[in-house]
Amino acid sequence: MKGIIMLNLGSPDSTEIADVRKYLKEFLLDGRVLDAPEPIRKLVVNAFILPFRPKTSAEAYKEIWTDEGSPLIVISRKLRDDIAAQVDIPVELAMRYGNPSTPDAVQRLVDMGVDDLYIMPMYPHYAMSSYETAVVHVMDQIRELKPEMKTTLLQPYYQDPQYIEALVENIRPYLEADYDRLIFSYHGIPQRHLVKGDPSHNHCMQTPDCCNVCNPAHATCYRHQCAMTTEKVVAALELPREKYMITFQSRLGREPWLQPYTDKTLEALPDQGVKKVAILCPAFTADCLETLEEISGEGREIFLENGGESFTFIPCLNEQPLWKKFILDRIAAFVSGELEPARLTEPAYVASS
Repeated sequence: MKGIIMLNLGSPDSTEIADVRKYLKEFLLDGRVLDAPEPIRKLVVNAFILPFRPKTSAEAYKEIWTDEGSPLIVISRKLRDDIAAQVDIPVELAMRYGNPSTPDAVQRLVDMGVDDLYIMPMYPHYAMSSYETAVVHVMDQIRELKPEMKTTLLQPYYQDPQYIEALVENIRPYLEADYDRLIFSYHGIPQRHLVKGDPSHNHCMQTPDCCNVCNPAHATCYRHQCAMTTEKVVAALELPREKYMITFQSRLGREPWLQPYTDKTLEALPDQGVKKVAILCPAFTADCLETLEEISGEGREIFLENGGESFTFIPCLNEQPLWKKFILDRIAAFVSGELEPARLTEPAYVASS
């Protein structure tokens, strides 16, 4: 029996500080998010982050919380329900952290008799702290609950024509108004994650113009994949080079992350004559804290307070029709047997270690 599991990051169960603390603890203790040795990771999280961060994060979540709950969970559930209504096999939604949990989702699929599973990360790009950790987590649950289960994995689709088409059509209406710059704000990662995820350990961040020099490392290079998404989108929109730029948001800690930083860029652009911006976050397929509060909220405030005149936030794909079609077409290929399966002994993901 075939089945589907759709994976995303997750949210706290509520905006209560205790729930936010529980969520942050699970998230930050993940060795693929904070990849320091476990004793150091536990010390940093328990002594320096959890005593302070949950209160601030809880206030941020309150800014975007809806009557139905977390936007990410609400949007993801609606998408899952719509997809499930159009296919004849079980479809489960699972979050890497929080609820609905990955262990519970895998258990439900096992209980229904699923023994051929299509794993669909809702992450277009490969990163150790998003795509990889979600896939490894679900693989671990399968290994524990039903190790003989056959698995197939949706590979990073950062330049898939259907995904690009969905992005383009999602962006196009927002460019009808006058704008000076379209900003592609991707979630940031520490620069050392690029080096760690490079199988050769000799290309990313070491070869000049490494993202544009063809190399097997690009299969797991987040920055290269972000650049390719942007390149495909602007080509389809026929945007001149001076009309768009890439930035990276959501950095944590003091070490260097991918640059330029979104917040610093929004602060500086008005002085450079860029007064009207449109901004999107292609690393996310569903709106969440990082898009709604950090970009549409804080980002807007930073830009306008520093002399900007117009700030247009472009929502994520969410339940966009072409995005749904992309998912449904992949499921159809899985059901028809067109996709090559990957068993647990030969996982399709590449572990950064």
